[in-house]
Amino acid sequence: MPRTLPRSRAALATSVALAAALTLTACGSGGTSGGGGSGGDATGDTQVLASFYPLQFVAERVGGDRVSVSNLTPPAAEPHDLELSPAQARSIGTADLVVYQSGFQAAVDEAVEARDPAHLVDATQAAGLEEHPGEATTAESGSAADEHATHDDHADDSHADDGHDHSSEGGLDPHFWLDPARLVPVAEQVAAELTAVDPDGADEYAANLEALTADLTALDAEYEAGLASCASPYLVTSHEAFGYLAERYGLEQVGITGIDPEAEPSPARLREVADIIRDHGVSTIFFETLTSPKVTQTLAQDVGVQAAVLDPLEGLSTEGTDYLGVMRTNLEALRTGLTCA
Repeated sequence: MPRTLPRSRAALATSVALAAALTLTACGSGGTSGGGGSGGDATGDTQVLASFYPLQFVAERVGGDRVSVSNLTPPAAEPHDLELSPAQARSIGTADLVVYQSGFQAAVDEAVEARDPAHLVDATQAAGLEEHPGEATTAESGSAADEHATHDDHADDSHADDGHDHSSEGGLDPHFWLDPARLVPVAEQVAAELTAVDPDGADEYAANLEALTADLTALDAEYEAGLASCASPYLVTSHEAFGYLAERYGLEQVGITGIDPEAEPSPARLREVADIIRDHGVSTIFFETLTSPKVTQTLAQDVGVQAAVLDPLEGLSTEGTDYLGVMRTNLEALRTGLTCA
């Protein structure tokens, strides 16, 4: 399993500088896409729209003081079900840069298609999404696997109706940001597009990109060290939001439900997860912020284990922190719940 971030910081700075040179040659004035003036300066004249929090964090860090970033998803709101106001939909066509994730928020997809912004970063393309990373497909062995294979009620199609289908639109798991390495190529594209909008800021965007990459590299190293030796590799969660994290750090994700956080698990799935917990000595089940913990807490009580919170970081639920802070809080929760040395 690779442990390096996608590109060196020197290469990142070179790519942004090259984008600046190409933009100056091809565009001359470096104008913007339909609104907000031409170019940006230290007053934050370049207007950036992000569709939900992790993309806002990247845009703010890369853009720095030269940009003003707005988030289409309100704080502490569930981004999957976002509905845009007419003004928000219009703003997608007038912003200097739109940073979104196709297939994740239908309303944003529709507005992007209708408004066709000139400068656009699609995190789905940049981050290299997968269908079901970190899934415990081969983790069960011996008698436990044999027993699960003989469950009549698990062999029918009812399991597919409980939200445990491991997919969002297009079959891809959208929660890439929980692997910090996958934020780097998104940040690269944000830097390149900001340079195209505002060539005068190329050096600043390159420096900000380098600083963000260093922070994400450090966070990645903390996770690798912190989760290197745990009593259990089984990450049992209320829904399958942590597949990329599990994949990167050698864990096995077991979701009570699939990608949809609002889905209700079938009785067969609850029995299956309970068996995994008992068979493999799992001591903690993780529920999430922004969604009801009732099912997870009930299952934890039934099988006699702890329930703890793990933040999927789809939005900020606590003021005064950011992506890096929440990820470090998650790491401590994981180390405690998985009994890591």
